[in-house]
Amino acid sequence: MSKLFKKPLTLAQKKAWYGVLFASPLMLGLLMLFVLPLIQSLRFSLSSIHLVQGGFAVDYEGFSNFSQLFTTNPDYPRRLTESITNMIVNVPIIIIFSLFAAVLLNQKFKGRAMARAIFFLPVILASAAIANLDISSFVGGSTPAGGGEGGGGLMESFELKKMMLESGLAPVFVTYITGAVDRIYDIISSSGVQILIFLAGLQSISPSLYESSRIEGATGYEIFWKVTFPMMTPLILTNTIYSIIDSFNHNTINALISETAFKSFEFGQSAAMSWVYFIVVAFILVVSTSLISRKVFYYD
Repeated sequence: MSKLFKKPLTLAQKKAWYGVLFASPLMLGLLMLFVLPLIQSLRFSLSSIHLVQGGFAVDYEGFSNFSQLFTTNPDYPRRLTESITNMIVNVPIIIIFSLFAAVLLNQKFKGRAMARAIFFLPVILASAAIANLDISSFVGGSTPAGGGEGGGGLMESFELKKMMLESGLAPVFVTYITGAVDRIYDIISSSGVQILIFLAGLQSISPSLYESSRIEGATGYEIFWKVTFPMMTPLILTNTIYSIIDSFNHNTINALISETAFKSFEFGQSAAMSWVYFIVVAFILVVSTSLISRKVFYYD
């Protein structure tokens, strides 16, 4: 028996234990800081909470908080629908733009480091420390609602829409593309992390794959679709999951949940909102992951 425990571990077993060791702080933090509050939140969502002297009282109400969200609350269904719609519209644009920008930034040209820093700059500017600053105090007032660059952008997208419709494209695609043009700042601001992930993946592709493709006479277009894109599919899955979570993390429904809890003091209703939100996000993640995973190519 003692010889069995003294048997040296194989390389695969060592890598597996290193992975467990690396992930153990996350698993412990998940268990201590997430699971218990999650159970408490589920209890609150099924109850009504009243502030009493010395604390609060929890009265079990069943699923009444959940039913009220879609029967008596006028804001929650609308904001939830808007969040899902914005995610469905924005995430594909962010993934396509991020991959396109990463391929361009991976090329060798002068000022490449500066270009990469410029693309990542919106991530820094969108951080919590910068976002909490009062921008109006720096520009001396609020931005005009109808003039300036906003009007020019609308005119440009209108001309682009007219040109694309005249070229014979379907109105659905034209509306989708022009909507992306109108939201170009938001798309760039949400693409910094994804561009970095794609850049890391592009630089990890073996140069021998490109060399052998060129020797076989493949064009740049064929190399991208036959070599680069298949090698990027695992990272497309990663970036899709990240983009979905990020899009749900920055919308008005989070503010509604916070206001319901800490301004209206309806903690049970707020917990029910959070649980519906959590279930919707989890469902979308499971569906999108299962669909994309079927096309993911892993190179050994």
